[in-house]
Amino acid sequence: MDKRSLEHIARRFRDAEQRADILRKELAAAIQQADADDLPQKDICEVTGYTRQQVRRIVKAADSDEVEGAAGD
Repeated sequence: MDKRSLEHIARRFRDAEQRADILRKELAAAIQQADADDLPQKDICEVTGYTRQQVRRIVKAADSDEVEGAAGD
């Protein structure tokens, strides 16, 4: 493998990491909206493959962001 090929693969990897981060944030927002819309947590877990604990953490993070945002107004 030459340096140019390695750089290409490394760049593709970094791009994939950035896309994954964006998609992770979009999924978190969708989970938060589903919770706000009273979708049962078991359904959120079933669709996302996340555990109940992971879903609770994501929802709790949204709740704490709202409190911090209101305090900063």
